[in-house]
Amino acid sequence: MKSVLITGASSGIGRATAELFLDRGWRVGALARSAAPLQKLADRFPEAIPLVADVTDPDAVAAAFDSFVDRVGRLDLLFNNAGIFTPSGTIDEIDIADWYAAVNVNLNGMFLCARAAFAVMRTQTPQGGRIINNGSIAAHVPRPGSIPYSATKHAITGLTRSLSLDGRPFDIACGQIDIGNAETPMVEALNARKLKADPQAEPDPTMSVRDAAESVLHMASLPLNANVQFMTVMATKMAYIGRG
Repeated sequence: MKSVLITGASSGIGRATAELFLDRGWRVGALARSAAPLQKLADRFPEAIPLVADVTDPDAVAAAFDSFVDRVGRLDLLFNNAGIFTPSGTIDEIDIADWYAAVNVNLNGMFLCARAAFAVMRTQTPQGGRIINNGSIAAHVPRPGSIPYSATKHAITGLTRSLSLDGRPFDIACGQIDIGNAETPMVEALNARKLKADPQAEPDPTMSVRDAAESVLHMASLPLNANVQFMTVMATKMAYIGRG
């Protein structure tokens, strides 16, 4: 039975991906700050292991990975998913605290989790594994007023490329999935902001969060000698081609 640790697993894409992997017979370490949603997942699926941790806390991340590997024996996959979208605005309107929060969760948190996963995969037997980073459409073209989110997601592309290169000698594959407008609380909040600013505006088109999860599963299901380096999956009619 393969094992995966999913960050940001309490809601949205993380929860949908955890549920799908559990349905398909994986052992799933579900990591998030909130214990209650993780416990609900564990109550439904015996192979779900709740891991309460803040991805910005190096000690908590290390302890969560150690706990998961001690329990299941190895780590086949990290879905590096946890992220936040801070209040929008032009750069002079961005609160410094929001900038630091975005960098801390979206970049530092992904670095810490990838670091922990890489260390496990490098030393386990058989050696190797896979890391899938959740980038974003914003890793390529930004939404208006999204400098903290866009900058951190562009940085994730650099993290993905470097991990791919450095992981080769250890059979550690790394890819990035860029998801556009899956039906999550974050996208719902963005549409709410848009409609508040202009009640006559059309909400941005969305897609099922299950389709995003299925895309992660496809990337994860390949043998380690094959890799989806970058995948874009998005609501067909959202503003991406022609945006930016």
